[in-house]
Amino acid sequence: MVHSPKRKLFLDLVRAIFRINSLLLADGDRMAEGVGLTSARWKVIGAVALSSAGITVPGIARSLGQSRQAVQRITDVMQTDGLIRYVENPRHKRSVLVQLTDEGQQVYHSLRNVQDPWAIGLTDDAPVEDIETTLRYLQRLIHRMEKP
Repeated sequence: MVHSPKRKLFLDLVRAIFRINSLLLADGDRMAEGVGLTSARWKVIGAVALSSAGITVPGIARSLGQSRQAVQRITDVMQTDGLIRYVENPRHKRSVLVQLTDEGQQVYHSLRNVQDPWAIGLTDDAPVEDIETTLRYLQRLIHRMEKP
């Protein structure tokens, strides 16, 4: 087995991604707790808020790298809680669109008021170019790994 420096760097990167994922989830839970949510619901609210006319459950699942069934369970609870609504999808009769209700919009804005200072604090000393390079590489990995 070849142990190249690139292989070791890549595996170190994978371990760092696992660690950052854990830290992001913990911070997300802590921040979302203030408005009575979990980070899982926060991610769904964010995906819906970033869509202009609504997004389907499968679309949310793809954007978050989650299963459609897991997202459906979360959106069903969020609908019951009055945070989202399902509306008819003119492009697909069986796949409704998910939109934020007025209450969901308020919760999203409350979350942004917590998230924005957190994000600024974590990135204030990082050059924009470093963040852009990291993002491009992670997007390339995602694209390569999603191919069948």
